[in-house]
Amino acid sequence: MNPNRSLTQPIRALVLAELCNPDWVSVPLEGWSLWASLSRRCDAHLVTHVQNRHHILKEGMDPARFTFIDPSLVEVPAMAVADALRGYRGSAGTGQTLRTAFSLFHYAYFEQQVWALFGERIKRREFDLVHRLTPISPTLPSPVASRCERAGVPFTIGPLNGGVPWPKGFDSARLKEREWLSYVRDLYKLVPGYTSTRRNARAILTGSRDTRAMLGPRWQEKSVYVPENAVEPKRFDRTRDPRSGPVRVAFVGRLVPYKGADMLLEAAAPLVRAGKLCVDVIGDGPEMERLRALAGQEQLGAGVQFAGWVKHQDLKERLAGCQVFGFPSIREFGGAVVLEAMALGLVPVVVDYGGPGELVSPGTGFAVPMGQREAIVRGVREVLEKLVAHPELLDEMGPKARARVLRSFTWDVKAGQVLEVWRW
Repeated sequence: MNPNRSLTQPIRALVLAELCNPDWVSVPLEGWSLWASLSRRCDAHLVTHVQNRHHILKEGMDPARFTFIDPSLVEVPAMAVADALRGYRGSAGTGQTLRTAFSLFHYAYFEQQVWALFGERIKRREFDLVHRLTPISPTLPSPVASRCERAGVPFTIGPLNGGVPWPKGFDSARLKEREWLSYVRDLYKLVPGYTSTRRNARAILTGSRDTRAMLGPRWQEKSVYVPENAVEPKRFDRTRDPRSGPVRVAFVGRLVPYKGADMLLEAAAPLVRAGKLCVDVIGDGPEMERLRALAGQEQLGAGVQFAGWVKHQDLKERLAGCQVFGFPSIREFGGAVVLEAMALGLVPVVVDYGGPGELVSPGTGFAVPMGQREAIVRGVREVLEKLVAHPELLDEMGPKARARVLRSFTWDVKAGQVLEVWRW
């Protein structure tokens, strides 16, 4: 920070978030939500992708606080090659690791444009620090980091998240996802700029235990754990409806192999056939046809409803009729949807691996131990049987799940954590 400025003055931050959009979901919504919370507490200027311009400006904020960059010159051909290699045909995408690898090219171009526009201002100490907020992938280096260090302006990055190893016994899911690069997952550490980004960053925010461990002992002193995901309370201003009839379980997510919707249906099948449980599958993707066939094979009838894709803003209405959130994903980095369900008072049932295992605590949900597929199905079924036999647990745990989220996992709480890192 500029030594001539008082620590009591608002921090002047240049925030880089190529993915930052209030109307989208996943990482773009995370980028927007955290920046919006930070901007209310400090003098923050956002640099983002030009595709976000309309979505951001309609929020009514001062246009002078934003700069929009168009990296399409490099982005369009790079993503076309990536999509061709991963066999993308317009459905919910597989091969996300491959797409992330190819985004290296246009993100380097994006940061080149950032420095062309702001390099001299950074050198003049018009900003107290520069923070790269998105992308969250720990594999993508930042060319701006070393330039900031040479200019004497702190560079911080994160929360980084990702790189959770594929669990043993799920190679078939890995191949269906076209995650060929995951077999050589450590090669990204050889990418030019990977080491210098970590060396020149003053602080590295990590969004999960796995990502923090990936840094290795060399960078642990500058690593700070800040969970990747959070919720905006006003988006979840209602709780689930009173239960009537069978216990209702919701699954929300892309219908791809690693999300585990098939394991949820298999685990729930005996209870559904007995009329004690219903399952709502909310989402779309390449697994839809197979899941419908599985429901028919298991004779689940009307006990399973396939809602298809639902707009994010309509999700809370769909979830309000459910009491349980079933999400046995085997390779989830963050798990924002788990927090959203908990914020509505649903009791989560997740696999204790990756992000969801860090979000769910005893008394607010169930984290089934990671294991082979059969063990996960058995573990989820045991939890569902327990909840059907003792529905009073839903009334006890649901409010606790909501309270945990509102206490520890809102964007304002997270912005406060990031500001503490900046001040440090």
